[in-house]
Amino acid sequence: MRISVIGCGYLGAVHAAAMAKLGHDVIGIDVDERKIDDLQASKAPFFEPGLTELLSEVQGSGSLSFSTNIADAADADVHFLCVGTPQRKGENAADLRYVDAGFRAIAEQIKPGALIAGKSTVPVGTAARLAAELSVLQPGAMLAWNPEFLREGHAVQDTLSPDRLIYGIPDGPQGQRALELLDDVYRQILDADTPRLTMGYETAELVKTSANSFLATKISFINAMAEICEATGADVKVLADSIGLDDRIGRKFLNAGVGFGGGCLPKDIRAFMARAGELGADQALTFLREVDAINMRRRERVVELIREELGGSLLGKRITVLGAAFKPNSDDVRDSPALSVGAQLQLLGAIVTMTDPEALANARMRFPELQYEQNLEEAIGGAEALVLLTEWKQFTEADPVAWAQLVSVPLIVDGRNALDIDKWREAGWHVKAMGRP
Repeated sequence: MRISVIGCGYLGAVHAAAMAKLGHDVIGIDVDERKIDDLQASKAPFFEPGLTELLSEVQGSGSLSFSTNIADAADADVHFLCVGTPQRKGENAADLRYVDAGFRAIAEQIKPGALIAGKSTVPVGTAARLAAELSVLQPGAMLAWNPEFLREGHAVQDTLSPDRLIYGIPDGPQGQRALELLDDVYRQILDADTPRLTMGYETAELVKTSANSFLATKISFINAMAEICEATGADVKVLADSIGLDDRIGRKFLNAGVGFGGGCLPKDIRAFMARAGELGADQALTFLREVDAINMRRRERVVELIREELGGSLLGKRITVLGAAFKPNSDDVRDSPALSVGAQLQLLGAIVTMTDPEALANARMRFPELQYEQNLEEAIGGAEALVLLTEWKQFTEADPVAWAQLVSVPLIVDGRNALDIDKWREAGWHVKAMGRP
């Protein structure tokens, strides 16, 4: 099939390459010329394992190209809308300017019978509004909502082998035709027995926002338990292992620590609360305010832990923060707990060095006032405290005996509960982990 992908950021670039891998003829469209130039050269504009190799493979076969000209996508059968929905400045609500602009740009170009499939995370009710606009702009075209469920660091795998496909489609003949087109797009994935669920626009939009809200709630729940564990002397890791064996609960996302960040969970739960308020159902989601508050409080708790371990003052203390990305296998620093903690430590007088295998360039653009060091040995040399905030293997699998020879004081605060504490303590380290004795 001939497919276009509107918006070639994190979601769009991965989706375009994956669709080409499935055998389709794909063109990616973005207004950012530099991004398009990089993609045309098979260079991913962000770090994502496997993406550069996939781009080289599919572009070598001629099945993927990129352009800044929306008209180049006009003859596609299916147009995937993959633009960002950031938090609106000064508000909790989602900023839909990019969704609206991308939608209208392609709606003015498409041929009759074509399908626009939205993948962006949007407030419930957005698809119905766009479908009404499309019926005026191009009466013969169709709209579906086909949300994504990518994990940064695993995005290629998650696109080619998703755990489910969600189709939000209208009733009647247009909905049936939209379903057929999406089935044609995902034929290889469906042939692998991937579950496919069809539903109305509103339910499809809620699948994504409610999934993210549930995951955020689960993380904040175990972090709230970590606060109780610290007050009682209990061990939150053993607690999580124990309750995680209950198959009604499960162990995933029960890792206590500094909390979640990134470009999805924080802004999505805030946008969900804002939309509920617009719908007159704000009381239904008031618990998400506490989820958000618990999450932000964890960053403050890490700073307090470090201050306690350093004798009550951070002034002039040499501290190395291990991690800048919001999670490992990514260079994404949006709402990164690691960067937030690093900045707070510096404001309190510490001499802070940030190190990360992939995210330092992006971190430097966000917080140019912090000190960054790519070389790990240089970064930790002479440190009076290390703070693990992004669980890269380079950090979690490090040799504590060797590191003890580099630092000034063998003190590490494990903000992700990712270290083998006994191993580090046997090597002479004082280890402080969140929610653990």
